[in-house]
Amino acid sequence: MGRLFGTDGARGVAITELTCEMAMNIGRAAATVLTKHREKNGKAKILIGKDTRISSDVLEAALVAGITSVGVDVELLGIVPTPAVAYLVQTHNADSGVMISASHNSVEYNGIKLFAGTGFKLPDAIENEIEELILDYPEKINLKDGCEIGRVSFLHDAVKEYIDHLASTAEKTFKNISVAIDCANGSASVTAEKLFSEILGAECIMYNNYPDGCNINKDCGSTHIEQLCRYVKENKCDLGVAFDGDADRCLAVDDKGSVVDGDKLIAIISDYMRNNDKLKKDTAVVTVMSNLGFHTYMKNKNINTVCTSVGDRYVLEEMLKNGYNIGGEQSGHIIFLDHATTGDGQLTAVQLLNLLVSSEKPLSQLVSDIPDFPQLLMNVKITDSQKGKWDKNTEILSVIKEAEDTLGENGRVLVRESGTEPLVRVMIEGKNAEDVKYWTEKIVEVVKHELCS
Repeated sequence: MGRLFGTDGARGVAITELTCEMAMNIGRAAATVLTKHREKNGKAKILIGKDTRISSDVLEAALVAGITSVGVDVELLGIVPTPAVAYLVQTHNADSGVMISASHNSVEYNGIKLFAGTGFKLPDAIENEIEELILDYPEKINLKDGCEIGRVSFLHDAVKEYIDHLASTAEKTFKNISVAIDCANGSASVTAEKLFSEILGAECIMYNNYPDGCNINKDCGSTHIEQLCRYVKENKCDLGVAFDGDADRCLAVDDKGSVVDGDKLIAIISDYMRNNDKLKKDTAVVTVMSNLGFHTYMKNKNINTVCTSVGDRYVLEEMLKNGYNIGGEQSGHIIFLDHATTGDGQLTAVQLLNLLVSSEKPLSQLVSDIPDFPQLLMNVKITDSQKGKWDKNTEILSVIKEAEDTLGENGRVLVRESGTEPLVRVMIEGKNAEDVKYWTEKIVEVVKHELCS
């Protein structure tokens, strides 16, 4: 896998890349590092949640073995969304939390995400310390025996506590709103219906909410939203919402069947927050991937925007550093810092429904003023041996410069390597769709020739 921790924890093909041995070692090292400076009374405690992948049970067992072997207790949460782990770590005064998930990736992948006792994802320095303990100094891990070994228990009300927290952020009930909900056969399958239908009163049509261990994200959810678009339009729903496998992302579909991405959700919710004196410093934080149309809308609304590198951790860093309370990514990973420490798809959906109920306008009308600049994103799959090389290749750099010079102020070029998958992502945006398509395909062709041949 190369580096153990990418931009969102450790991730790889479960069992063969992200092995049971690696999971156990991550458990041992993480428990050692995250509890060594604790000032709390009693035994250290770590919470573990997981998504619906068939490999999650196996990796959970390995993590439990690692954590308890160094004398730290484990409380199992079962299948929960990633943001539930972040929330419950705080409310249950745990030393750390672990989520077993590969988010939007297909079933063969899995991952291990670590949270501090504050509910925030670990900073790079702490992840590096854990990594060094695993790879360079395993002899410093102190294994326990006898009654010093950690205990394992199950937190039975975990899902209910989390759902109640999300429901508390709703300003009104959502009666008379019809919403189609795509759970991606993932973690939202255990929470969404109770939250939106039973508690908040929306008329819900549940979609892809029967996980079997192998169908997570398969032709469904926020990464495959096409079928939800058709369903919303054909059944005349007020809107649709689609989550990813661990429910930390949300994309929407308006009443006309068109996709409302993270950019547009951040735009209209930021405007709603500002109009209700809830938008701190009149600012939203986004990444360099955000559409030029988004920035045009925000400028017209006199709302400030701050751009960061791609990745929710960089968005969060900026929010914490300067006191902003909304930020996120075009992919639908949105952070509402007044309510959560990480992106939360279902929380995003609740805030969107708050806006719809308050405005009494259809979603299509709310987003109609946000222009769409043609944007095309293409991925090139590379091998591990080619990681980190694209930005040092003269042919690739040359064609990127050629595209930038040609597009000028009427477009932009963004090429980057994924932090979670062996991919080089090529994104071009501009006023002319034909130019966008031409230069995206040309850069992809050169990347393939230089890194895949």
